[in-house]
Amino acid sequence: MVRVRKEGGSPLSLSKGKGKKDARETHVLRSLEALSSGVRLRIFRLLVSYEPEGLVAGEISSILEVSPTNLSFHLKAMAHAGLVEGTSMGRFVRYRARIRTMEEVIDYLTENCCQARGDNNCPPSSPCG
Repeated sequence: MVRVRKEGGSPLSLSKGKGKKDARETHVLRSLEALSSGVRLRIFRLLVSYEPEGLVAGEISSILEVSPTNLSFHLKAMAHAGLVEGTSMGRFVRYRARIRTMEEVIDYLTENCCQARGDNNCPPSSPCG
């Protein structure tokens, strides 16, 4: 949904319908918002490179040179958005990227790819798989 603010007015929705977001759109927006932080983007890319094993928080902190407190804050936001998942392993939590979530975001963004010009030769919608 695209929002345009009239001067001195409230946002205008340019989506079809009555401006209500569907569940898929909400999910995509949450994921993109979570990745809008440079630190979170670096965390996600790092975890993707360590698939399928993932990394424990201390390893992520060391590799990216992010304080444990700051890292915990970012991982919590990313987990809430469905971008990472943590598995308890005794005293440690091992984090993995949820590749499927990113595939869903890419699918959503490209599902109408090239439709306006009638071209069915769009780029693949699932680069991670």
